[in-house]
Amino acid sequence: MNRVDTAPTHASAVADGSWTPISIYTLVVVTIIYALNFLDRTILSIVLPLIKQDLHLSDTMLGLITGFAFVLLYSGLAVPIARLADRSNRRNILAVGCTAWSLMTVATGMVTNVAQLAFTRFLMGAGEAAGIAPSTALLSDRFTSRNRPLALSIMTSGSGIAALVMLPVAGLIAQHHGWRVTYFIAGAVGLLMATLLFLTVPEPARRGAVVVRLPLAQIWAHLRTRRSFGWICFAGALLAINAYAVLTWTPTFLMRVHGFDPAQAGASFGPIKGFANIAGVIFGGAITSWAARKDKRWLLIIPAIGAAIAMPAELIFLLSDNLPLAFTGLAVASFAGVIHFGPVYAALAEIVPPSMRATTTALFLFCVNMVGQIVGPLAIGWLNDRWAVTYGADAIRYSMILGGACAFVAAFILAWAARHIRSDMTHAGAQI
Repeated sequence: MNRVDTAPTHASAVADGSWTPISIYTLVVVTIIYALNFLDRTILSIVLPLIKQDLHLSDTMLGLITGFAFVLLYSGLAVPIARLADRSNRRNILAVGCTAWSLMTVATGMVTNVAQLAFTRFLMGAGEAAGIAPSTALLSDRFTSRNRPLALSIMTSGSGIAALVMLPVAGLIAQHHGWRVTYFIAGAVGLLMATLLFLTVPEPARRGAVVVRLPLAQIWAHLRTRRSFGWICFAGALLAINAYAVLTWTPTFLMRVHGFDPAQAGASFGPIKGFANIAGVIFGGAITSWAARKDKRWLLIIPAIGAAIAMPAELIFLLSDNLPLAFTGLAVASFAGVIHFGPVYAALAEIVPPSMRATTTALFLFCVNMVGQIVGPLAIGWLNDRWAVTYGADAIRYSMILGGACAFVAAFILAWAARHIRSDMTHAGAQI
């Protein structure tokens, strides 16, 4: 194995880990790019009825394109890209990825048939594979272990920012100018942010004694001995089924069950989910940062509590005909369902040496997305078509309960994983 790049001095490491102007600026730019990463894959949820009518597709086909077509390269390329990020410039990798997925977002606005839609979705996944793992590794070297859960939670609040600000705008544009223009504008913004990242954000020095180039087989062998890792992946996959089911089908649910148009669906779903997501991820990161100083098991126990709360709240949203009550359920579910984001990434960073962080995150995301992004949208779409004869437009009410049930099971798995995290951290520290 080859060793490269000596570590920064203790003084520079402390400075890099504090809330300095450059660390805050880096966090802001990466968070906006994270939001665009979320937006470009979820615009489809706002415009599904328009595309269904335009291209004459079934719910099952839409679910297949939304999840399966996207996730193949997204998950398949995430690991080799993360391996590259563990040994080279993470800022550049993220900038290239943002450029690639933004170009595919523009291209999506040009499709004329289902094959082209699936192809652009496929290549969009390839670009977005360069998103989360390099971002997580980059910020992990900007912030100390003490500040990392909050910093990574702020980064993942980008999904809430996208839902709060960007999805309502996308709904308005789609309503008044068509779904194609929506994709054109979103892609253009992404290209601008990729340029800003490349020109203004410096690559941070890596923490730890050295940066070690490890074979993937060695990293996998290490992770197989970390008892918490497998359980975290299992819980993450179940939570992803719920997350992608909700993201993909909630706007359609509002249109079919409550009679909303695309603009109304975006203007209601977006702000509610956005505010709740931002509050949830920041709350989760802040309280976990505080609690984990005394006991690292809280990195997974607090996410477990959030996941357990999500299911009853989702049932209220799905089954209530009273809109204020239903939207209250959506808000609570959206808040509780994202508490795990930052803490889980922080937990993964704690159980491996610095030289394994990006690859570990990518392996986690591979497991999560291969299950969550395929099963979530596709299962709901298939159940919608299967139950439509019996329940009509209300079929989507009952099919989406599947997601909440998965989150509830994930709560118990995260609590179980918390039992092993301290011993896994001790082993990781011995290898640095």
